Amino acid sequence: MSKPLLFGADYSVYVRIVRLTLIEKGIDYDLVPVDVFAAGGPPASHFARQPFGRIPAFEQEDFSLYETSAIVRYVDESFAGPPLQPSEVKGRARMSQLMSIADSYLYPVLVWGVYVEQVSKPEDGREVDPSKLVASLKQPAVCLTAVETLIAAEDRWLCGGSLSLADIYVAPMLDYFVRAPAAAELMATVPKLAEWWTRMAARPSMEATAPVAEV
Repeated sequence: MSKPLLFGADYSVYVRIVRLTLIEKGIDYDLVPVDVFAAGGPPASHFARQPFGRIPAFEQEDFSLYETSAIVRYVDESFAGPPLQPSEVKGRARMSQLMSIADSYLYPVLVWGVYVEQVSKPEDGREVDPSKLVASLKQPAVCLTAVETLIAAEDRWLCGGSLSLADIYVAPMLDYFVRAPAAAELMATVPKLAEWWTRMAARPSMEATAPVAEV
């Protein structure tokens, strides 16, 4: 069987989610570079595999797929390796809830609202949008507390005693967020999440997928 192909860029949160999933499953793969921020956008050929021009896209022999949640569930269910979804119905529901929270709230607030405005833009010499930053700084506490309240006291991971796709979804978003000046004070208010982050950040898969280029 040929290695799966993952199309995207290492700076992408969502490409990293798939990379983490593949590594945690022990699957060798090739990352095919696609830069959606390149001048002129992604190459025309990319729209054949992802009609919206976004990343990631995934190919395994004659099977192609896009949308991150679909890709990671497919990878977990079709390849050998440690399972990354809880076996019980309520656990899977909680995992799906956390993945949706990450998509709908953590990504726009923690990454684009805080990290990009407080870290990425200043480093690149881009103009910071003060109104956007002020508005975004009002929201991280709600986002972080929402995740914190879903972590059971006895659990090491977001959905129980084992790593799941929920952990893999949240980690790349938090990894950008914690680089922002606003993060330290906010993370101190969510001790269970902070402890989880220490464990998650130490995993070899996180080091192996650390972005070279950043948003």
